[in-house]
Amino acid sequence: MTKPPPHRTIAVVLAAGLGTRMRSRLPKVLHPICGRPMLAYVLDAAREATGQRPLVVYSPATAQIRDVFADEADFALQDQPRGTGDAVRVALSSLDDGATNLLVLNGDKPLLVAAPLRSLMQRQMDATAAMTLTTFVVSSNSPWGRVDFGPDGQAERIVERKDDPGRAELSAFHANAGIYAFDLAWLRGAVPRVEPSSASGELYLTQLVEIACKDGCPVATIDATDAAESLAHVKDRGDLARASALLAERIRSGHVQAGVTIQDARSAFIDDTVEIAEDVTLEPNVTLKGVTRIGRDSVIKSGSYVVDSVIGERCTIWGSVIEDSVVEDDARVGPFSHLRPGAHIGAGAEIGNFAEIKKASLGPGTKQHHFSYIGDAQVGARVNIGAGTITANYDGQRKHATRIGDDAFIGSDTILRAPVEIGQGAITGAGSVVTRDVPPDKLAVGMPARIRERRPPPDAPERVATASDTPAPPEDVG
Repeated sequence: MTKPPPHRTIAVVLAAGLGTRMRSRLPKVLHPICGRPMLAYVLDAAREATGQRPLVVYSPATAQIRDVFADEADFALQDQPRGTGDAVRVALSSLDDGATNLLVLNGDKPLLVAAPLRSLMQRQMDATAAMTLTTFVVSSNSPWGRVDFGPDGQAERIVERKDDPGRAELSAFHANAGIYAFDLAWLRGAVPRVEPSSASGELYLTQLVEIACKDGCPVATIDATDAAESLAHVKDRGDLARASALLAERIRSGHVQAGVTIQDARSAFIDDTVEIAEDVTLEPNVTLKGVTRIGRDSVIKSGSYVVDSVIGERCTIWGSVIEDSVVEDDARVGPFSHLRPGAHIGAGAEIGNFAEIKKASLGPGTKQHHFSYIGDAQVGARVNIGAGTITANYDGQRKHATRIGDDAFIGSDTILRAPVEIGQGAITGAGSVVTRDVPPDKLAVGMPARIRERRPPPDAPERVATASDTPAPPEDVG
C-alpha cells in the first residue's frame, strides 16, 4: 500500500498593500517596530511554524521589500492591486509541487507568534478540511469581519461590517482573524472561481468559505481568543504605536526571565535585536538599540543610549551615548561621555565626564577622565589623557592619525596636531601644542612644543653626576 505524501506547509505572506492610512511613502510592512521592520516578525513566525522559507507577495509599490528581505524569503509579484484572492492566485503560480498545504498570513501582524499558527496547521490536518479559519471572540462594535456559522456549527461565510446590519444586536461574535490554512490541491481549483466584488472589482479571499461550502467541503475553524493579542494588525500610526508598546513589553519580559534586572520597565527601551547576558542591571531611562550586546554583570546606568555596540562584562556605562563601538571588560564610561562610531575601549579603561572618542582605540587601563577629544587615534595601555586634550586630526581636507605609546602622560590642555606620534613613556606638559613626534621617555613642553629630558620625580634618590649626564641642547620640534 502506497504511503500518503508527508504534509509540507508553505507560508504565503501578503504584503502588496502600500498602507495609505499610514500616510507614509514607506510601505506599511517596512515601518520599524523595536528595531526591525514590521514584516520581519511575521516572517519569523511563519518560518518557525512551518520550517520552510516563506513566500511574500509584493507589488510594484512595495518593491523595497525584496531588497530588505532578499535572504529571508521568496517573492511573487502582484502587478495590480486586485485583492487578497488575486494575491493568493499569484502565489500559487510560484509554488513548487512538493507542498501539500498553504498557510496564508498578512504582513501587518507584527505581534504574531508561531504557536497559534502551529495550532491552525494541526487543526487543518486533523479535520481534513478544504480550509481552516482562525477566529477569536470580539465585542459587537468591532470592525472585524464576522464568521457566520450554519446549523451544524460549520463556518458558512464571512460577513463584513458594512454588510452586517444585525451585528448591533449581538453582544459578541467570532471574528475572522485573516489567517488561513488551505488544502493546496483544493485551493488550486477554487481560486479561479473567486468572483470580483461588485463594489470594488477586487477578488477577496474570504469568498473561498462559500465556495468550499458549495463544494460540500468542510471548513474548519480554530478559536484563538487566548492569543488574540498576537492577531492584531496595524492599519495606521496609532496601531503602530500600540503594537510597539506590546512588543516592547514582550521583549523586556523575555530579558527579565533570562536573568536581567530592569529597574523601571516603563523607561527601558530595548530593540528586539539586542542581546543581554545574565546579571546585567538596567537602571531607569536606558535605551539599547540595533545589534547591541551587553556582557554579564555590567550595569547600564540612567540616561545611557547604546546602539550597535558591544559592552563587555563587569562594565559600567553611566549617562552616555555609545554608537557602533566596543567597550571591553571592566571598563567604565561616563557620565556624559560620547563614543562615536569606531571607538574601541580597552579592558579596565576609564572614560569620564564630557569625553568624546571617534574612530580611536584606547588600550587597557588608559584613563581619559574629562573634557577631551580623541579622534582617529591609537592610544596604548595605561595612558593618562589630561583634561582639555585634543587630537587635531582634521586639516580642512583630510583626517590624520595620532599614535600614543604605552604609559605616556598627556598633560592638560595638550593639542596633538596630527599626524603625530607620542612615544612610549613620553610626557607632554600642560598647554603644549605638539606638532612633531615625541620620542619615547621624552618631555614635550611649550607652544610649539620642544623636546626635553624628563625630570626625575622629587623623591628620587640622588646620585653622583657623570659626564654622560651633561644635558644635550633641547631639540626643537616646533
